[in-house]
Amino acid sequence: MESLRYTGSKENATRETTETKTYEDIEIKRLVKQAIDGDVETFGELYGIYLDRIYRYVFYQVHNKVTAEDLTEEIFMKAWRGIGKYRWKGQPFSAWLYRIAHNHVIDYFRTSRQHQPLDREIPADGDQPQQELETKQIQQSLLRAISSLPQQQKQVITLKFIEDLDNRAIEHIMGKSQGAIRVMQMRALAALRQILNEEMEECEPIYQRL
Repeated sequence: MESLRYTGSKENATRETTETKTYEDIEIKRLVKQAIDGDVETFGELYGIYLDRIYRYVFYQVHNKVTAEDLTEEIFMKAWRGIGKYRWKGQPFSAWLYRIAHNHVIDYFRTSRQHQPLDREIPADGDQPQQELETKQIQQSLLRAISSLPQQQKQVITLKFIEDLDNRAIEHIMGKSQGAIRVMQMRALAALRQILNEEMEECEPIYQRL
C-alpha cells in the first residue's frame, strides 16, 4: 500500500464536508465491507474521506505539523492492518478511526521523551485573503489555550467542539463513561474561559461558541 502521508487541500476539505454526509450511512458501509474483504482501492476511498478529520484531530493534540503528518499516516496504516477485525457496533466508522487515533496519540506521548515545539501553522480550510489574518489570530489563541489543558481535557474539547462529535461517540473513542466525559468537558471549558478571558476581544466568536 502506498504511503498515506497527509496532503490536505481545499479539495480535500470540500470533500470532507460533502462526501462524508453523503457516504455516512449506506455508502460507507459498502466501502468498509469491501475494505474488510481486502480491497486496497476501496480503503483508499475511505482514507480520502476521513483524512482531513483525523489529521486535524491529531494536530490539535501534538501541535506540530510534521509530527501530525507522520502520526496520521501511521494511524491509517494501523486501520488498514486492523480493518479485517472491524465490526459494526452501533457507532459510525469514523468513531473506530478516532479510537485508533486516540490510542496512537496516547502511545506517542508515552514513548516520546521530548516536548514537541508548538507549530504556529494552523490547518485552514478557507482561502479568503481579507479574513486570513483575523482567522489565524483566533485560531492561534484557541490553539494556545487548548494546548495548555491536561491531555484528556484537550482530547474531549477537540472531539466535541472541533470534530463536532456527540458524547456517545466520544465515550466509544476515549473509553470513558458519558458522565466522566461531561465532567472533563465542564472542567476544560472553565479552564478555557479563564485562559481566553485575557484575549476576550480577539477570541469573542470562539468564546460565544463555547
